[in-house]
Amino acid sequence: MLSKSKEILEILYQDKYLIAINKPSGLLVHRSPIDKHETRFAIQILRDQIGQYVYPVHRLDKPTSGVLLFALDKDSASIMSEQFKSHTTQKHYLAVVRGYTASKGVINHPLKEKFDKISDKYRSQEPKAKDALTHYTRLATVELPYAVGRYNSSRYSLLHVRPETGRKHQIRRHVKHISHHLICDTKYGRGEHNRLFREEFKCHRMLLHAQRLDITHPFTKESLTIEAPLDDTFKTIFKIFAWENYSQ
Repeated sequence: MLSKSKEILEILYQDKYLIAINKPSGLLVHRSPIDKHETRFAIQILRDQIGQYVYPVHRLDKPTSGVLLFALDKDSASIMSEQFKSHTTQKHYLAVVRGYTASKGVINHPLKEKFDKISDKYRSQEPKAKDALTHYTRLATVELPYAVGRYNSSRYSLLHVRPETGRKHQIRRHVKHISHHLICDTKYGRGEHNRLFREEFKCHRMLLHAQRLDITHPFTKESLTIEAPLDDTFKTIFKIFAWENYSQ
């Protein structure tokens, strides 16, 4: 018996095999020993909302918003999970980072698997670095009249990011690697820039959004593109920075 939940998630796509939602920032996909205090999970809310079980086929970090895909049966889940593992899907993100990046680039930097202190505490083997590849294109920039650190003003870039591999926290770790830290990322970001966005723009969420997902349908084999609109925080930032053209 499924429990009843009052929370409603935005459904972006649904048929008899798949369902995709626009996951809010701050929502876990499923239960985690790292966040034992959390009582809200996308998988449970969606099950309650549509009245049937759903099967996660990929994941988004808790602070990341955007397209999150589930399967509605085990066969579809198996097929879609394999698509993600073989990197035949394409994931497109919007990210706000510190500084002016290059107009475009490829971050080719192997990443070690991130073990969780709680759930992986009995693992003794040292994780090995795995290939990780992230493509980015700079869409827009802004310079703000706020002193940060030793500079009299602060600069930021809006990026379209396409990870080719799917390592844990890949985008967040890769932009840190090139010293263009993601804004309001409390784990890999820069505290002084995070504080500026909290105090001046009331931004309390990490500025990374899974804007689009390109997949192949598990049974019809047609190409599907699923897009997720931005939340109010992102829209407010884009309006302040005159980036509205990229909010659609």
